[in-house]
Amino acid sequence: MYFNNFPAIAYEFNIGDKTTVIAVTDITENVRFRKEILANINLYDEYDIVDGETPEIISEKFYGSPYYHWIVMLVNERYDYINDFPLSQTSLEKYIIDKYGSGNSNSTHHYENVAGFIVDSDHPQAESISNTQYEERINEGKRRIKIISSAVLQRILNQFKDIV
Repeated sequence: MYFNNFPAIAYEFNIGDKTTVIAVTDITENVRFRKEILANINLYDEYDIVDGETPEIISEKFYGSPYYHWIVMLVNERYDYINDFPLSQTSLEKYIIDKYGSGNSNSTHHYENVAGFIVDSDHPQAESISNTQYEERINEGKRRIKIISSAVLQRILNQFKDIV
């Protein structure tokens, strides 16, 4: 549904000795919601993503269709389906092992003071933050998203058609 309103362009393909021109969707269009829509806090609710939920599942849950997954992503300015959404606990554990190596999950990533600022290890209030704690914080920070009210969904869709 997201690309349905994008323009088509003619693209030449050279296959063997033959040149073929095919109409393809111009995915270079760069669409963002108008800032005033996002600035109006009354238009959306906040939602915490549950483990295993994808943009399609969230779209189905709130809009009754998985086809508005792109609205969930654009409203939240999340463009990378993999890296911009929280990992499940199992995937996070695998990611930590892949990133830091087996047996290094609880090794010190950095030190923080009681206010949460990064400090040297010899700082009087230094508290060790493990690789797991660090990555869990980042992952949890990806859970809270904005959900555009279904009451204004059609208005959003109409504006989208106007700017593509």
